[in-house]
Amino acid sequence: MAYEKLLQPGKIGNLEIKNRVVMPAMGCSLAESTGEAGARMIKYYADRARGGVGLIITEITRVDDETGVGTPNQLSVTNTHMVAQLSRLAEAVHAYGTKIFVQLHHPGNQTPSRLIGGRQPVSASDVTCKVIGEQPRALTTEEVEAMVKKFVTGAVIAQKSGIDGVEIHAAHGYLVSQFLSPHTNKRTDKYGGSFEGRMRFITEIIMGIKAYCGPKFPISVRMNGSDYLEDGITEEDGIAQAKYLEALGISCINVSCGTYDSGATIIEPSYFAEGWKKHLGANIRKAVNIPVIAVANIKHPEVAEEFLNDVDFVGIARGHLADPDFVNKAAAGKEKCIRKCLGCMECFRILNDGLPLGCTLNPVLGREFEWGDEKLVKNGAGRTVAVVGGGPAGMEAALTLAKRGFKTILFEAEGKLGGTANLAAIPPNKGMINEFVETMAEQIKEAGVEVRLNTPAGLETLKACGAEAVFLATGGKAARPLIEGIDLAVTAEDVLAGKAEVKGGNIVVAGGGVTGLETAEYLGKDHKVTVVEMLDKIGGNLYPSVTMHLAQEIMKTGGVIAKGKALMSIEEGFVTVKDTHSNEESKIPADTVVLAMGVRSLRPEYEELKKEYGDRLILVGDCDKPGQIYDALHAGRDRAFVYAAV
Repeated sequence: MAYEKLLQPGKIGNLEIKNRVVMPAMGCSLAESTGEAGARMIKYYADRARGGVGLIITEITRVDDETGVGTPNQLSVTNTHMVAQLSRLAEAVHAYGTKIFVQLHHPGNQTPSRLIGGRQPVSASDVTCKVIGEQPRALTTEEVEAMVKKFVTGAVIAQKSGIDGVEIHAAHGYLVSQFLSPHTNKRTDKYGGSFEGRMRFITEIIMGIKAYCGPKFPISVRMNGSDYLEDGITEEDGIAQAKYLEALGISCINVSCGTYDSGATIIEPSYFAEGWKKHLGANIRKAVNIPVIAVANIKHPEVAEEFLNDVDFVGIARGHLADPDFVNKAAAGKEKCIRKCLGCMECFRILNDGLPLGCTLNPVLGREFEWGDEKLVKNGAGRTVAVVGGGPAGMEAALTLAKRGFKTILFEAEGKLGGTANLAAIPPNKGMINEFVETMAEQIKEAGVEVRLNTPAGLETLKACGAEAVFLATGGKAARPLIEGIDLAVTAEDVLAGKAEVKGGNIVVAGGGVTGLETAEYLGKDHKVTVVEMLDKIGGNLYPSVTMHLAQEIMKTGGVIAKGKALMSIEEGFVTVKDTHSNEESKIPADTVVLAMGVRSLRPEYEELKKEYGDRLILVGDCDKPGQIYDALHAGRDRAFVYAAV
């Protein structure tokens, strides 16, 4: 067996788990507005159960409707009205032999007042979370006692629904963590002061759950191995807390780390190494005798297998967002077909915008109920459809069409699939994109797509193959604004592809979006780089922690980021920019100017193709509307999904 440890059964308390893979809790905002588990949420979790995971822990599930809302459309266990739908969720997961826990959660000071009806956030003390920026009020002693009962009520509701166990979220700087950490607990009553005082809140929750749900009902505690804050929980504190929790009789410990104030340590962007925090779980496992679940930014099954030398269960979180079949593919020896998380943080950017969960690499995520493979109309009947362009949009369209039963021919003018995704993989910390391209190539091969590389597909070629429809996915080309001296500039794409020479010590990158920032970081090791951005904000739609990291890396090598500066002209040795507020012009030394100012759609032979195919010429990706990999994959999936065969 390739993954002997990963696929070995395990136990949490008396509960049998079919393998050692856990899908930890992740906010998904797929519940109904009432907080019930509706059809969309049930399908989302059922797909992960079908994919082979041993234990699923639900998203943060609120125990308090007044101050405890963490996300819009959040799962709730605040009253018995939730039992009916929660039981259906349990049944759907159990059908695949997977177990399910509900994670009991209260955000404390890490939620904005807009999510809790304008109320002031609450916490252990009046310590403000810097990310939220709203000062909380400290819960009174009586309110803390009442909050204990709300956690216990949530556990009772979960148990009545057929859920296998509960997890108390005592990590990531949320309310229970705020009581445990000296950073946020400044109380002088029985819930503060000493180590035992800080542990009292969670102690009473655990004892209450045991009293009402029985001693054999599994209780997991998700805790921080470290807050990564100067005055927060240290690694030594984490070990001491784990020992204390074990003495209370809990069933397992789920080790994570970080708070909102320590930023990216909770949810790691691409610049964190795989397995970087494995020591936190390993050290706690050495100190206790109950099972330990731990996470460590795991992307590959072979890394997960090795991780199990140190802990009992491995938590693979975003890996199950990118690919719900992670475990089954690993078990079948199809590791290359696993779509592995890029660490791009798009999932969290989408959630922060108040939308249901989404993923760059998985266009079905959050839409399983409407857009899953079971909903594909498989009426292709072997008829031929052509896809022109082998970038992300073209590959996803080809894969979807093949699943529908069409004979799909994918034409790519270059000698390799991937399109501009191959260039996106060149800057630092972007190597996972190469694996994504390889995975897509393997998936379309398995689906039976005929791939013709080094084959530009014009009208005659398409007619000759007998295609009834054409999906045009020819991408775009770098935008060149009509300014004086623009011909002196090179494009970021040509720089990354090695087609353009970067000369001199002073480089100006025009454009502070994702391409501009990543290209500037790439060039910064050998040149002094100035990024010129017309807007007052850089990074476009990038998640803030990613933008911040890129900016720091650019400045670390002596680079400069000039916001609010419009590029006016390019001359030998310098550029002229205009301040968008004062209208003052200034000059910046520039031996080479690199353009990263967006993309314009590229549609070769569009008029001829449109005349021949009419509505059966379907544009996807950048050739339709420029965007990121997320947009390309969603467009490829959706338009191939709804294509009506003639």
